[in-house]
Amino acid sequence: MSFFGLDCVKKKEKETERKIRANDREHNLSFKYATNAIKTSKYNVLTFLPLNLFEQFQRIANAYFLCLLVLQVIPAISSLSWFTTVVPLALVLSITAVKDAIDDLNRHKSDRQVNNRRAQVLIDGELRNEKWMNVQVGDIIKLENNQFVAVRALLSLCLSSSHPLSPSLAVSFTLALCFCLSLCCPLGEVCCEPPNNRLDRFVGTLVWRGQKHPLDNHCVLLRGCTLRNTDWCFGLVLFAGPETKLMQNCGKSSFKRTSIDRLMNVLVLFIFGFLVFMCIILAVGHGIWEHYEGTKVMAFVPQQNEDTAFSSFLTFWSYIIILNTVVPISLYVSMEVIRLGNSYYINWDRLMFHTGSGTAAEARTTTLNEELGQIRYVFSDKTGTLTQNIMCFHKCSINGKAYGDVFDCSGQGYGLSGDMMMVDFSFNSLADPRFQFYDNNLLEAVKLETLEVHSFFRLLAICHTVMAEEKNNGLYLVYQAQSPDEGALVTAARNFGFVFRLRTPESVCVVEMGVPRTYELLAILDFNNVRKRMSVIVRSPEGKLALYCKGADTIIYKRLHESCSKLMEVTTEHLNEFAGEGLRTLVLAYKDLDEEYFSEWKQRHHQASTALEGREDKLNQLYEEIEKDLLLIGATAIEDKLQDGVSQTIEQLAKADIKIWVLTGDKQGASLGHNPHHSTCSQRKKTIILGNNPKVVQDENVNGEYGLVINGHSLAYALEGSMELEFLRTACMCKTVICCRVTPMQKAQVVELVKKYKQAVTLAIGDGANDVSMIKAAHIGVGISGQEGMQAVLSSDFSFAQFRYLQRLLLVHGRWSYLRMCKFLRYFFYKNFTFTFVHFWFAFFCGFSAQTVYDETFIALYNLMYTALPVLGMGLFDQDVSDGWSLEYPQLYEPGQRSLYFSKGAFIKCALHSCYSSLVLFFVPYAAVRDSVSTDGHDIADHQSFALLTQTCLTVTVCVQLGLDLSYWTAVNHLFVWGSLGMYFLVTFTMQSDGLHRLYASSFPFVGTARNSLDQVTVWLTVLLTAVLCVLPVVVHRFLFMQLNPTINDKVRLKVHQMKAQPPPPRRRARIRRSSTRRSGYAFSHAYGYGDLVTSKRFLRRPVPSRSAGSTPAGRSAAFRPAGRSAGYSPSGQEQNPKQATEPTELQRYRAVHDATFCRQGVAPE
Repeated sequence: MSFFGLDCVKKKEKETERKIRANDREHNLSFKYATNAIKTSKYNVLTFLPLNLFEQFQRIANAYFLCLLVLQVIPAISSLSWFTTVVPLALVLSITAVKDAIDDLNRHKSDRQVNNRRAQVLIDGELRNEKWMNVQVGDIIKLENNQFVAVRALLSLCLSSSHPLSPSLAVSFTLALCFCLSLCCPLGEVCCEPPNNRLDRFVGTLVWRGQKHPLDNHCVLLRGCTLRNTDWCFGLVLFAGPETKLMQNCGKSSFKRTSIDRLMNVLVLFIFGFLVFMCIILAVGHGIWEHYEGTKVMAFVPQQNEDTAFSSFLTFWSYIIILNTVVPISLYVSMEVIRLGNSYYINWDRLMFHTGSGTAAEARTTTLNEELGQIRYVFSDKTGTLTQNIMCFHKCSINGKAYGDVFDCSGQGYGLSGDMMMVDFSFNSLADPRFQFYDNNLLEAVKLETLEVHSFFRLLAICHTVMAEEKNNGLYLVYQAQSPDEGALVTAARNFGFVFRLRTPESVCVVEMGVPRTYELLAILDFNNVRKRMSVIVRSPEGKLALYCKGADTIIYKRLHESCSKLMEVTTEHLNEFAGEGLRTLVLAYKDLDEEYFSEWKQRHHQASTALEGREDKLNQLYEEIEKDLLLIGATAIEDKLQDGVSQTIEQLAKADIKIWVLTGDKQGASLGHNPHHSTCSQRKKTIILGNNPKVVQDENVNGEYGLVINGHSLAYALEGSMELEFLRTACMCKTVICCRVTPMQKAQVVELVKKYKQAVTLAIGDGANDVSMIKAAHIGVGISGQEGMQAVLSSDFSFAQFRYLQRLLLVHGRWSYLRMCKFLRYFFYKNFTFTFVHFWFAFFCGFSAQTVYDETFIALYNLMYTALPVLGMGLFDQDVSDGWSLEYPQLYEPGQRSLYFSKGAFIKCALHSCYSSLVLFFVPYAAVRDSVSTDGHDIADHQSFALLTQTCLTVTVCVQLGLDLSYWTAVNHLFVWGSLGMYFLVTFTMQSDGLHRLYASSFPFVGTARNSLDQVTVWLTVLLTAVLCVLPVVVHRFLFMQLNPTINDKVRLKVHQMKAQPPPPRRRARIRRSSTRRSGYAFSHAYGYGDLVTSKRFLRRPVPSRSAGSTPAGRSAAFRPAGRSAGYSPSGQEQNPKQATEPTELQRYRAVHDATFCRQGVAPE
């Protein structure tokens, strides 16, 4: 339970094992297991105000101003009214509190949405609808098709998909348990491991009716999964709420701060120190003045018997109050408003909206926008991030002959294009119309009944764990596959006349060239990460036994018969060619079995599969025994296509000096083939491959461009303390870095390594749950909402649908956000330092008496009304060049990487500029009003007139300076600048009117000052002179630097001005040529245990209505229109790869025909 939002429950002892009695709540409650309620909100109605204020006053600036408020209520040291601090402090606290309240309301809404989902729970012998939050450990719940799983449950039978923590497994079977569900009495007891974050293992036992049954990871289903392909099933709740593996793997989300925030902390501490230094000088000056001059004014002030030292001490605190504006409280709230506005720009950007999925870009955090403009390293996943994770059957090799390449009349091969004729599959009424293949030679070989070709497609149609689902009375055929690779292979076999139609626990029905054939399924030798292959043993309708096997080439080759050596050499050449194109490969083989041998083997297989100890080792020995002396059939090549615009995006980011490292779990060959940056540079780049024996390149040996490829095994050694610096040094000398076969933890370690030693801003981008640790470790985490669920998106700071949007996020929004924030900070410090330093100079002319130079109303409203909106307008709308030119010249991004726009040096320059401006703003008006009279002969050298003149000069000057800093004037900027100036004069005349003075004489002492002073020509000439003198050095400095040492921004803006009437034409895409010859990764990724359910007779689908096993030719009537998965397979069941025009990228819209040539004096026109 919680009290005032704080966890007050005593932490229970750590569990060593968990004991659960099924359907017995009273017994299970005694162990105090976690409930299933989820709470991510921070406040409630009672705790919001105290907790929020407590959090806000943990900020140094807020606590500082609270201390100032306390000092201001002490009459002895305060020369300012309390409202000058209370008003801005209250406004800042209120705005921040409203923002926090809105964020927490959204969290409450999300919590309610999750906790109030409904689940059917077995209570007192009947099913009741309960909220998720009320489900408890030990409950029996009923799950229905397409329903989310509320807890981690021990299942009786299910088929799950869209697994959020293992998204590459599109559909995964869980093993059935050997017990029957009773709705009236407890099922038994479960003893299992305590809550942990291990996804790959689960250990437990079920005691039921006096017998023990082993439980493993295939008997459970994780919270957040969705039940598929089964009408209903029952499950026993093992873990709930924060103890589920989903919540255990979420990890700790560290609070991310931008580099500007970290710099601001240092600067604020410096400003505090500088403030104390100034106050010490003034306090010392007060003591000196009191000692030498104080006795001369005793006749004019009441007699005081104060000690000089004590008077100086009080003066010190008085000036702390007066000069507090050197650290403006409105700075922080203004920064939050600017960040929020720039976040909305990302959300509203139509050019980052993906029409195919209806997904818009989203800024999931509002505090990291400017960090997007300083990225030096991008760490990217491959599958689903750079590629579409949609597999297409592209090429194959059968009996030493390669298919899939298309040749012209002269025999020259050329790439695929939209004008080429696809293979006509109209002869096959069951073909998927979305399947695309261009080599007619393969179809002709099928029609000629070539034995090897038929064996090839027969294997693809039989050796898999795909489920065929017929809908609408057989008029709609859908393939449900655990991996998209299998979906693509089965669909290819389907189009070439070998249609997988139906599966039962004992058989597989295939329509071969229009003839239905039923194969008896005798055994499935399932896939796992060690075996890297899958086999099935079937009996054909003719009674022949055969073993069909597919898997990685390195694994299958070891088990081939020696007679296949020549065929293996030819197939290997084809595999290398496929790998050069980045295709994912599988090798296919078969073996005829002897009936007597198989019977004896099957008995041993049954004994091994029921063993309670050493089960896996015994089964693996049997698999090794039977999977040998195989005969090679051929190989498949599947393409996981790159997303649109990936190559262009990487090219643009490289021009912006952003280094891209690919961290992937795929094999080395597939990673090299799919890495566009490697492919585009491969002809001029040397590749360093670090295998199990790492090789470190010394500095003196580096000559030319290098790329680094390292696998997960070697990376484990490279990340050790003694090697990590050498590894990082080597990697940073390379243009491309690819880490293959790495774990999620290794991805995060690589990111942390770069953050630790390079002191560079990093960005991690991925689409799956295995990228979450990397996303959380980087300064900026970007999630792609693709085929692998939403776990990466939920853990990210920014999200969108396609990798190509990254260039717009960084080169446009990131650069603009950084530029705006830096301009905002420079200007904000300038206007406040100038404001404060005038007080400092005035102290030397008022006897260090802590008298303010400005009207108190002006002091209170300077940062809140007179100068707030113009600087906000600059922070929200300014841009040096348009988005098109930002993409045309990625080099504009480099100043942000080097922190040129705002740094300690820029801050010092700003302070010196403010010092100069404050001198002008004090001494020019001082000289103008000294010994001067108005037109009517009256003296105008009084304090009120001087204060009005000084604050008017200050207000006009800072507005003129803002106009010089603005690069892009909008109607809003005009409204803010001129409106603020108008508001200043309106408020000044109002506050210094006779009416308010009569009502509150003590609060409005400046009666008639504005009316009497601002009608003098001398006053306006003084305002003009001070404004010119203040901005003249800025104008001269900028002019000289633009002529002598122009920046990249100056050059591009000059060119934009020259080409203002001509928008840049689109740039033609360059064809990417791949020349890698390394072996591609094998296209096989489903989980171990999938095949056991197929043969378990505890099948997931209800029996098909009576019809022939398979399909008769009559079944292929004109009314039957299959709509199953094409080679562009998607686990979500949505149509993939529709034939539609590709969206033009930003690069196509705005790129020029060729790169601009920069010169010293400017940008040469194209």
